[in-house]
Amino acid sequence: MPLVSFEDKPQEAIVDYFASTVLIGAGATALTDLWAIVRKHLFGIPAPNYGLVGRWLAHMPRGRFRHDSIAVAPTVRGERLIGWIAHYLIGISYAAILLGIWGLAWIHHPRIGPALIVGIGTVAAPFLVMQPGMGAGIAASRTPRPAAARFQSLVTHAIFGLGLYASGWAVGFLYTP
Repeated sequence: MPLVSFEDKPQEAIVDYFASTVLIGAGATALTDLWAIVRKHLFGIPAPNYGLVGRWLAHMPRGRFRHDSIAVAPTVRGERLIGWIAHYLIGISYAAILLGIWGLAWIHHPRIGPALIVGIGTVAAPFLVMQPGMGAGIAASRTPRPAAARFQSLVTHAIFGLGLYASGWAVGFLYTP
């Protein structure tokens, strides 16, 4: 039985669900972006290039879903904007999964466990869809240092999970039932 219920005051509950989803997802994604900046300064690891994600996504309507190397694929006008918008929409969709499973009640009493389960669980998407589609292979197997790439993906998605938790607390303070 899903934990999200819109039976009492359905319009109000739906608005609360969608507003909370957007705020929590955007907040968690922003924390991930902050982590990328910190990681670059502390460890010299380059920040993700969301322009390449945008390029990959922009080639899909043209029938191209997999590339040998997305970096050498033809550029697409607006690819950077497309990539950044997709990055935040994906983060918001992951927050929808969290609230879809644990419900709006989670916002009143956020627990770190569900947030980390969703955050770390979302690493399956880049491992199994994005990285192979962009030419990096399953779980970055075609990169120069697959183990390091996998570790960075896991850490980043764990940070995203912490962001879901922190954003859940922040939204809980704003939430007035």
